[in-house]
Amino acid sequence: ARSVSVCPFSLPLLSELSRGHSDLFVTCSTNDIRVWYTPERLERLRITVPNVTCHAVEVTRDGMVIVSAWNDGKIRTFVPATGEPMYEINNAHNLGVTAIAATSDCKQIISGGGDGQVRIWNIGEKTQKLREVLKEHRGAVSCIKINKNDKEGVTASLDGTCVIWDLVRYVRKQMILDNTLFKCVCYHPGEYQIITSGTDRKIVYWEVLDGSAIREVQGSLSSSINGMDITSDGASFVTGGDDHLVKLWDYKEGTVTHVGVGHSGNITRLKICPANKYIVSVSADGAVLIWK
Repeated sequence: ARSVSVCPFSLPLLSELSRGHSDLFVTCSTNDIRVWYTPERLERLRITVPNVTCHAVEVTRDGMVIVSAWNDGKIRTFVPATGEPMYEINNAHNLGVTAIAATSDCKQIISGGGDGQVRIWNIGEKTQKLREVLKEHRGAVSCIKINKNDKEGVTASLDGTCVIWDLVRYVRKQMILDNTLFKCVCYHPGEYQIITSGTDRKIVYWEVLDGSAIREVQGSLSSSINGMDITSDGASFVTGGDDHLVKLWDYKEGTVTHVGVGHSGNITRLKICPANKYIVSVSADGAVLIWK
């Protein structure tokens, strides 16, 4: 592992969403968002917003917009190349914006809040309008994922539910219940299954069609799992959490193939780059580790 230092809470790879930039990734934390250049472990850009905390950040698929979720209830967007502000959505959620995702056509943003609401925003050239409010969760939304054709999405919540949504009719398709605080969810690339994890230390595979649990494995012996990501071919996935370990898993077998030791703080997020060259993990003590 190689390390760079920052104080992040959430981390999507710029490369996952912006074609042709496989060596860039983005982190966010209290007061700022940072763009990093992986090969040289250099900070390329810092976007500072004083006295507020960024809970989540994503880059639109066309690579033109950084979309970010903040504890003051605002959604803020920036130009990735320069860090210049683009637009803000004020009062997006009452108890802060806790999760964020953008559709692949870049025409909608889906946000989750501390209030448990999921909100869909229509994004025009000069306008940002609230399209729909989805009310199923009773606790903070921790993670949002959208499928490839933008017609379905899944949201995870600290209330012990994951909801699979129809994003055409804006209705619930399935609700998954478990005795945990869900911290993370991922679609398998085939989009017929999702995997979840959280405070109960379990990794559970679920059928998207009917919401049934089909496999359960022990993700950690001691503590919460806070982040996960899956390879583009669906063969492997990676997890990290309060045990400070990065674990690489075989998806079909449900077994650990590699363990990364290096973090001294709780791992908050991790991401696999699209070319499977790197895994990037971040922890609450301010460390960013890059794994080959």
